[in-house]
Parts: sequence; C-alpha cells; structure tokens
Amino acid sequence: MTLLTATLNKATAKVSAIVPMHLQIRGVHLFQKVKSRVLKDNVFPEFIETPIPDVSTLRIEDIDVSNPFLFRQHRWQSYFKRLRDEAPVHYQANSPFGPFWSVTRYEDILFVDKHHELFSAEPIIVLGDRPKGLSVEMFIAMDPPKHDVQRQAVQSVVAPKNLNEMESLIRDRAQEVLDNLPIGVPFDWVQKVSIELTARMLATLLDFPYDKRQKLVYWSDLAAASAETTGGPNDMNETFIGIADMAKHFSALWHDKADRIAAGEARGFDLISLMQSNEGTKDLISRPMEFLGNLALLIVGGNDTTRNSMTGGVLALNQFPEQWIKLKSNPSLIPNMVSEIIRWQTPLAYMRRVAKQDVELNGQIIKKGDKVVMWYVSGNRDERAIEQPDEFIIDRKNARNHLSFGFGVHRCMGNRLAEMQLRILWEELLKRFENIEVLSEPEIVQSNFVKGYSKMMVKVTAKA
Repeated sequence: MTLLTATLNKATAKVSAIVPMHLQIRGVHLFQKVKSRVLKDNVFPEFIETPIPDVSTLRIEDIDVSNPFLFRQHRWQSYFKRLRDEAPVHYQANSPFGPFWSVTRYEDILFVDKHHELFSAEPIIVLGDRPKGLSVEMFIAMDPPKHDVQRQAVQSVVAPKNLNEMESLIRDRAQEVLDNLPIGVPFDWVQKVSIELTARMLATLLDFPYDKRQKLVYWSDLAAASAETTGGPNDMNETFIGIADMAKHFSALWHDKADRIAAGEARGFDLISLMQSNEGTKDLISRPMEFLGNLALLIVGGNDTTRNSMTGGVLALNQFPEQWIKLKSNPSLIPNMVSEIIRWQTPLAYMRRVAKQDVELNGQIIKKGDKVVMWYVSGNRDERAIEQPDEFIIDRKNARNHLSFGFGVHRCMGNRLAEMQLRILWEELLKRFENIEVLSEPEIVQSNFVKGYSKMMVKVTAKA
C-alpha cells in the first residue's frame, strides 16, 4: 500500500461518522481526479472493438477469453471449446486484467467452487481490480466466517415461506407489464419486459420507492460494467456520480427505516430491514464501502441473472422453434425449461478466485496468489458433463444440474427467487401470446462478466 493510499484510507475512516456517504464518494472522486493529474497515474485503457480472430489461427498460449467483445461477436463457443479440449486449465499471462488461469470443464469448476479453503473469493469476484477509490466490499467476495455472517443477515428474505407470499405480487406485476405490451408492433423486449420486471422486483425486495425503481437497474449496470473490472465502457465520472447517487438514496432509506422503527412501527421484511435487525450488519451504515458493496451485490444479483434470462429464453425459443411448439403443447414443462434457460444463457459468465496455496488441478500447478477464473459459461457447454450442450432442450433430464448459480458456500442466494420469476413470466406469456418473434439480432453488452443483452426487437401475436 502506498503512503498516498494509506493516507486516503485514514482520512476516509475519520470522516465516515460525520460526512454523508454520497459526499464522501464525491470527495473521493475529486481526490482521484486530482491525484491522476498530478501523479499521472496510468488510466485503464479504453477497450476498442476490433474483429476477434478465429481461434484456430491462434497459439494456445495466446488465447485470451477476457476480451469483453467475445460474446458480442459470437466467438465465445469456439474459444471455450478449444480450451476445454486442449487446455482445460489454461494460463493467460498477458491479458489487460493481468495473468489468470481459466478453468473451463464442468468437473474442474465444481472442484474450485466447492473448495473455499483452497480458493479465496477475496477481494473481488471479477477479473479486474476494483476502480481506484471505490474499493467496495461485498459478502460474495468474502471468505467464511465473515461471509457467512453477512449472508445470513439477508438469507431469510428468500426463504420458501416468503417466496410463497411473494408469488402473487410477482404475478400481478408480470400481468400488468404483459397486458400493456403492443400487439403486432415491434418493441424492445429488454426495455419493456426484462428491465421493467426486474426493476419492479428489486424495488419490492429493497422496499425502495417504486416510482424510482429504474435507478436500481441503472446502478446495477454501473456496478457491473467498468472497464477496469470487466472490460465494460470506461467512464469513471459517470460511475462515481452514479454510485454517489446510490449512496445518497440508500443512506436516506436506511435512516428513514431506523427512525420509523424507533417510533414504534413494525419492522418490515425487506433486505434493508433484515440487515438492520441482524447483529452482524446492524451497523453496516457506518462502514460505507461494505454498505455500498453489499447493496450493489444484491441489486446486481437480482438484476442480471433474471433480466438476461428473461431475454435469453425468448431468443432460445426463436433459435429452436420446435421447442416453442413443444412448450405450447405441454405447459407443464415450464419449470424444467426455466432451468434450461438459465443453463443455456449463463447470464454471469464466471466467478474469480485466488489460490490460497499451491494447488494441482488437471495436471497444472496453480501457485499461491494466482487468479483462477471459473468459466461457468464454458462448464455449462461441456460435452463431458452435458449431452448436446449447445442445444436448447426444454425437457432435458437433470436440467437443474447447471453451473449458473455456482456451488458451495457462495452458491447464489436468490436462485429460487430467480426461478420463480421466470416460471411466472412464462406461465403468463403462454396465456396471452401465440408467438413472440425476434425480429433482428439482439444487441449484446460489452463485458467479459455479464453475458447479456442491451436490446432485442420483437413482435408478439396475441392468442385467438
């Protein structure tokens, strides 16, 4: 740690108790801008899209699956297949994100994910480093026991009893969105359905002002998309401004809830209320980077998985039209299809770990301190574990045995909620529409982490 960084950390700790969190973020932003001008710090390079070469033209050691345009240019399947076949534990020494190991086969990914005593989730679960000045902390990027304490604080919001109580609300909101879709007229499915439904759900889980719900999606996109972390767009001014706005709104929400409880109001069962009532997180507001990190985690987790699976499912049924026919003739396949959608889409492409000690994996020696990336998107297409993995098969046997939610102590907390949202969506879609036609190639986001969509034009046909 440099003297300058140490000084910044001490100053931040001193002002945390008295300066509003959003002003702290603005102060850090200003400091970083001045620091980079005075010291001429290296700015992370902007990614400029160029054609990605055919993987067969590359030496195995030159393959770099961290390229944030790999999904957009539809090169990812051939790149990961070659790694699975020739170098399932592959070392890339010269990526923009530093050296890292790629683990690409299903069974090897399971090994890494299940052995948290060998592979640490700290300090971050994406390929790159946290943006300077925004070293947020989140429980998904913590090891036990700290991870367990913070996860437990919010786990009960997605307990089976609460999911049952949420189902009617989710269905009501899905019905409202679908009933207002234009019939026979092109529209953007991502904006009108996927984003709108996930925003409504996030607002409910956080008890966030409903009329401001689109902010949650915007903040989620910022948190998951910086160039330094995942190869996304490089506009740190927008990121700092957005995170400051997020800090302002969530701090106000936290204090408002605390004041209402102190005045005798019954405690709610949303994520903020659960944090306030848990011994391990009741003072989270006094730890700004943990506070922001965990809220960013909750909105990213509630946004990207569900939102991109909502879009990916429609795309898959267009690419495999015989499965759409099968679904319409047998709607009882919806729960199984939901698992198949989540496997086929794999909305979050990977999770990163750091080796805690030297580990041998599939004939390779991973050294202590090395980055290890579990490519779920590759494991979900591994022919050694899944038959016809590139096919979308809605009645696939053992469809739930996919990697998209992870395994072990860090397995996705909201997996059942995501499945329920998708199930309800498809139940309601089948009631209303004879067809959902994708009109053009969807636009894919720039990222090596989020395998998602920014736009997909469709046209729906109503049932007779």
